[in-house]
Amino acid sequence: MPNIRPSSDLRNKYTEISEFCHKYTEPVYITRNGQGDLAVMSIETYEKLVGKFELYKLLDEGMEAVKNRRVVPAESVFEKIENDLSK
Repeated sequence: MPNIRPSSDLRNKYTEISEFCHKYTEPVYITRNGQGDLAVMSIETYEKLVGKFELYKLLDEGMEAVKNRRVVPAESVFEKIENDLSK
C-alpha cells in the first residue's frame, strides 16, 4: 500500500519520511491540497530506478539492432578486441 502524506509533513516530519524511504526503498507520495504532487524516495532507490531505465534503453536498442539485422557475430568482436589489445 502506498505511503501518502500531506506536503506539510515534508517540513514537520522530514526525518520520519527519510527513515521510511531508506528502510523500505519505496517512495512516499506527497499531496498538495488533497491532490498528488510529488514522489519522494532515497537516493539509492532513485539510482536503481534510473539504472533500470538505462538498462531497458540499452536492451531496446539491442532488440532494434537485431530486428534491423545490424549485428556482428560475437567471435568477430572478441577477435577485434584481442587484435586491438595486442597492438
